[in-house]
Amino acid sequence: MKEAISTKDAPAAIGPYSQAVRAGDMLFLSGQIALDPQSGQMMHADDVAAQTEQVLRNLSAVLAAAGGSQADVVRTTIYLVDLAHFAKVNEIYGRFFQAPYPARATVQVAALPRGAQVEIDAIAVLQRR
Repeated sequence: MKEAISTKDAPAAIGPYSQAVRAGDMLFLSGQIALDPQSGQMMHADDVAAQTEQVLRNLSAVLAAAGGSQADVVRTTIYLVDLAHFAKVNEIYGRFFQAPYPARATVQVAALPRGAQVEIDAIAVLQRR
């Protein structure tokens, strides 16, 4: 069985997808960009560090809605429009996760929705309710 996870504390899906889907103990979180949860508008257009913080706050809100936290995350993927921003993004990312850190991939992409500079998705393992 699978269950869609949704919270008003993170931006609403801007397409036919769920903020996250729980399947057993696994939680699959859709990619988040730096949208404001209330307005749905892009935040910090020219500041990749501030965008990264907003992205991780959005992911944290979805995790919390599922009863989890950053400590439950086992895998992330970071999508960057410019890999030159890797060090800044990595610094902010390191503030949100603690050892043992999730496994991770970072890739450069040609573009992201709404002109975002960074997007992050995640997989978490949660305890059964």
